[in-house]
Amino acid sequence: MSAATAEVLDSTLRALADGNRRAILSIVRDGPRAVGEVAEAMAMSQQAVSHHLRVLRGAGLVTETREGTRHLFVVRTDGFAAVRQFLEGFWPDHLAALKAAAEKTARTNG
Repeated sequence: MSAATAEVLDSTLRALADGNRRAILSIVRDGPRAVGEVAEAMAMSQQAVSHHLRVLRGAGLVTETREGTRHLFVVRTDGFAAVRQFLEGFWPDHLAALKAAAEKTARTNG
């Protein structure tokens, strides 16, 4: 893994480590939401929500657009690519080991 990829992964994982940020991502997952809407849904101050949204934007997990004076936030699905790539790296070895164990059990019992 390159240093740049590792930095992106670290930033993304740090952002996702906070439960409030994960909840905010769920709120903005289906469409753009204003800070006030997110704050109301989270029962948090707009200032606190703005802080979390800045962290999420810095990690590339949300994008911000303006509609008049409103700042709208929505999930950037491509922002999860580094995490997905990292996690997918674990599956081939584990699936191969599971397959080998199942085949061994089938030979032993069959």
